[in-house]
Amino acid sequence: MRAFPISNWTELDVWRYIARERIALPSLYLAHEREVFRRDGMWWAVNEHARPREDEPVERRVVRYRTVGDASCTGAVESDAATVDQVVAEVARSTLTERGATRADDRISEAAMEDRKKNGYF
Repeated sequence: MRAFPISNWTELDVWRYIARERIALPSLYLAHEREVFRRDGMWWAVNEHARPREDEPVERRVVRYRTVGDASCTGAVESDAATVDQVVAEVARSTLTERGATRADDRISEAAMEDRKKNGYF
């Protein structure tokens, strides 16, 4: 049997913990300008795993990542939250979960993340 206690935390719980403990984060989690393209309602960063199609123009936008998987299944969101405190405030105001906003897996199957856990992804 495997247990994932942090799985019961909300995104806001995680960010409040990060703020309280003053945990250093990679800049990926904070807003900065990137080259992105729109696909399936999400902003995808241009990288070796995600390339725009001919009908998907590349734009420079200020975005951050609300969740981090790999480049093939995680999208960015437009955001100007450049500090942890700004992220906490932004998440507290949000009415859309990180799963609904940025995880391509969840558009394939409601149980996609659970399937990944069963298969040893974590």
